Amino acid sequence: MDASLWVAKTGLNAQQTRMSVISNNLANVNTNGFKRDRAVFEDLLYQNIRQAGGQTGADNFAPTGFMLGTGTRIVATEKMQGQGNMIATENSLDLAIEGPGLFQILQPDGTLAYTRDGSFKLSQEGELVNSAGYLLQPQIAIPQEAASISVGADGTVSVELANGGGNQQLGQIQIARFVNAAGLESLGRNLFRETQASGPPLVGAPGEQGSGEIAQGMLEASNVNVVEELVNMIETQRAYEVNSKAISAVDSMLRFLNQNL
Repeated sequence: MDASLWVAKTGLNAQQTRMSVISNNLANVNTNGFKRDRAVFEDLLYQNIRQAGGQTGADNFAPTGFMLGTGTRIVATEKMQGQGNMIATENSLDLAIEGPGLFQILQPDGTLAYTRDGSFKLSQEGELVNSAGYLLQPQIAIPQEAASISVGADGTVSVELANGGGNQQLGQIQIARFVNAAGLESLGRNLFRETQASGPPLVGAPGEQGSGEIAQGMLEASNVNVVEELVNMIETQRAYEVNSKAISAVDSMLRFLNQNL
């Protein structure tokens, strides 16, 4: 009986953790470039009472085993890398990646982080930075006399100078891809960091070697589907209730034994 109480308890813990994952998805439904998380479950170790194929006689073997499970747990939260909806902003500094890839961001400690959030701004020096003021890499500086900014699908950045100064090409935005993008570490602030699981970044021009293209005047919305998350929430709640009822049932059985034996 004690074992069944423990098994039901692991179910409660796992479903509560899954609810936290779902809550975080819903909280970030309006976060630019956010990728929803999916909780990954696994069963715990089994008590092997009788081994399948074990010898039961001189020439006889057990066709099935007798193993008791000890519950479940969540072992990972996997980032689902599906494309979010494209939202038109008509802001020339808003950029979205259509397809695989991430923008490269230089952090204050000198390391690179990666993001799908392309809502860039201009620093006081005219450099492209994210909402936290971190520089986009490769660095792009917009001259003060620029009248308009144009970013091509291949990442080429050019400006039209004021007073008939003509067109000037400033550089090219490069994006990074990872063999296992789900292995990136989430840092918060819409940033990811390379890990051993993700592998090293494959940096190149947008639209080349499997990288996505850049869309100017657009932002990628979160790929969270609110209806799907609400369904998952109801499913999680019901699973939690069932595990709770299992604990109540075992408690009633133990009470019966104590009172009647």
